[in-house]
Amino acid sequence: MKKIDIEVLKHSGERAKFSIDKLKNSLRKSGAQEDVVNEIASSVRDELYQGISTKEIYNRAFSLLRKKKHGFASKYKLKKAIYELGPTGFPFEKFVGALLFYCGYEVKTGQFLQGKCVTHEVDVVAHKNGQYIVAECKFHSDEGRNCDVKVPLYIHSRYRDILNFYNEKNNGEKPNEGWVVTNTRFTEDALKYGECVGLHLLSWDFPKDNGIKDRIDRLGLYPVTVSTLLSQREKQFLLSRDVVLCKQLIDDHFYLDHLGISEKRKAHILEEIRLLCKNN
Repeated sequence: MKKIDIEVLKHSGERAKFSIDKLKNSLRKSGAQEDVVNEIASSVRDELYQGISTKEIYNRAFSLLRKKKHGFASKYKLKKAIYELGPTGFPFEKFVGALLFYCGYEVKTGQFLQGKCVTHEVDVVAHKNGQYIVAECKFHSDEGRNCDVKVPLYIHSRYRDILNFYNEKNNGEKPNEGWVVTNTRFTEDALKYGECVGLHLLSWDFPKDNGIKDRIDRLGLYPVTVSTLLSQREKQFLLSRDVVLCKQLIDDHFYLDHLGISEKRKAHILEEIRLLCKNN
């Protein structure tokens, strides 16, 4: 059997033909040089078998990349790092708020806004130059699960109730953008509905070239969960204190001091995250 004919099992349960070009492109995005990309892709290809999962392919490539350089491996595991913001979804809300904050917005999370019918708890509220965003975050811990049309339907009804309150009272600044943000992907119906009613949808790779992964890479705003040097316990400790971005660790070293780690290890961690946070 030729390697080119290998079928892989995706997170969704679907099968697809293995593409070495896709593997190489994902490795290139980590910042690895072309010789490293080719070497790892060849090693992974030689270990393929019929029905291998994309997760197993990823784990093998990540392991090889990590041996080359921690910084490359950290960028390569970005998608997995977003899932590690769970399972409650609360750190994901903080992460979305942080993305907007470093884009110049005035941001608050976990706010209560009055609607015409009921009061609504809103995940993220952001202001900037007359833009007033009301954003709801939908976190999925299951990589194979997409955000279906029921989510924007529900969120749009809440957003309309909030707008109706402001329209009736006719006083104060009112929201002018309703957002739905998810760490996975939207189904086709969800995208169609969002476009139809004017909701701004933001997912892992939507809008094209301006999804979550693109914003993170462009701005260097990587979650702390992307680090290959911090342990799971240490990451959870930081998240529990609302430290969701690597950039926060660069700005405030004392967060690492609370972890009780050695100066040498602290220096290695800071070196890793400084490399990550450089704007591309």
